[in-house]
Amino acid sequence: MAESFALRVNGRRHAVQAEPGTPLLYILRNDLKLKGTRFGCGEGQCGACTVLLDGQAVQSCDTPLWSAVDRDITTIEGLAGADGRLHPVQQAFVDAQAIQCGYCIDGIIMAAVALLASNGAPSDAEIAQALARHLCRCGTHVRILRAIRAAARSLGQQARA
Repeated sequence: MAESFALRVNGRRHAVQAEPGTPLLYILRNDLKLKGTRFGCGEGQCGACTVLLDGQAVQSCDTPLWSAVDRDITTIEGLAGADGRLHPVQQAFVDAQAIQCGYCIDGIIMAAVALLASNGAPSDAEIAQALARHLCRCGTHVRILRAIRAAARSLGQQARA
């Protein structure tokens, strides 16, 4: 039976009607029309559906709606500033040309944002670990690493300014 749930997504409050076990992904895409969060495998294995839940990267396809209530949910649409300026991680991906087909990139960017929030200067091994559950079939891995390293430098410079 559908119930009413209050969500905080990208800083805004939303009320939705759904079954408690409905995957958060379905609510984001279908009810809130936030299409940047992609449906990939539906099993939490590919990372295309990654969002931030209280700042932690989670796969929204296997996150039940009930577990997201009263928590801060951030999607790729919520990263850019109010002025439209891209988040430093997004800008680094553009600058490094780390995007090919783009299907996986939103989830990878979300995982990179979570990583850099907890570790401002990750090693390549730490980046690889953070992206272990993200599949990219286009083969832009070298550019993805380059983009994350550049974003770390940019965020570090912003913190020092």
